[in-house]
Amino acid sequence: MTMFVPPKNRCLEMWEGPRTGVLGAIDFFGADEARAFNSKIKDIIKNYKDVYIDLPPRTNILSTDNIQKSIGRNSVKLLSRIVQDLRMIKSDSEIALMRKGGEITGKAFIQTMKFTKPGLSEHDLYAKIDFESRVRGAQSLAYVPVVAGGINALTMHYVRNDMPLRDGDLVLLDAGGEYYGYASDVTRTWPVNGKFTQSQKELYEAVLNVNRKCIKLCTEAEDISLNGIHEMSIEFMKEELLNIGFDLTEGDVDRVLYPHHIGHYLGLDVHDTPYIDQPGIYVPPNDAYPKRYHGIGIRIEDNVVVGATDPIVLSSTAPKEIVDIEFCMANS
Repeated sequence: MTMFVPPKNRCLEMWEGPRTGVLGAIDFFGADEARAFNSKIKDIIKNYKDVYIDLPPRTNILSTDNIQKSIGRNSVKLLSRIVQDLRMIKSDSEIALMRKGGEITGKAFIQTMKFTKPGLSEHDLYAKIDFESRVRGAQSLAYVPVVAGGINALTMHYVRNDMPLRDGDLVLLDAGGEYYGYASDVTRTWPVNGKFTQSQKELYEAVLNVNRKCIKLCTEAEDISLNGIHEMSIEFMKEELLNIGFDLTEGDVDRVLYPHHIGHYLGLDVHDTPYIDQPGIYVPPNDAYPKRYHGIGIRIEDNVVVGATDPIVLSSTAPKEIVDIEFCMANS
């Protein structure tokens, strides 16, 4: 492996911090050869037929053409496909890091649940989950969290996180710590005052049942794709909603009440290339749906490694059973 790295620069390092430099690339990263990243790389590239480049996902055609011109007649190929294949299957060491990250995130959720009460704001919970994650070993949060009280939970990527938390509402919190480069991504929903109402319980149990069923599918033995799990989650959700009184028409579930995918891959990025299992339900104030559920948004998101015969849930530390959530909040 040959690495091209920025050379040592005493002046810049005073302002920006130390650089590995050429010798460091060999000592620290195990490169067979290392060179300073400069204009000579163009001459080296010209000796090869195919050049693989890590282009941003939304690179336009003009940018690609400019790259093509800069490296001559070489064939430009995307590195992303190869990298995705390498990152898809996690090593035991990677899973150990992600397990620790999930444990840290779960414990941070416990403390944030205990901290929650009417009169606080979404911003207070943002600060709490951030603090509790860092103090337990996370280097940072892996992404800007969603802290959505009440009807704000109907917005999938609500990140204002600045509204008051009201007595009687639920709060949806989507957050995860980053642990040595590996992201966690967990969502829990709980009552601001520590007690679910009957309507909240019914809708929450519906989502939780879908969550449980989908996690059971995350094994090699099931031999099912992520899209396959998503299709089944829609059917699971329909069944659960019909059981609690929803009168559903074509497209109600996958277009309105549960409009997002069941999950995504996780690892060095939040949307990486193990599974995320995240069924959710978002009931708008629409007469087509039972009034007792209007304005309620619930999502339950776990981090799952696909095992041979059993799924491995990395986020199990974060409470999601109603009895556990209420017990946790009663013992704050």
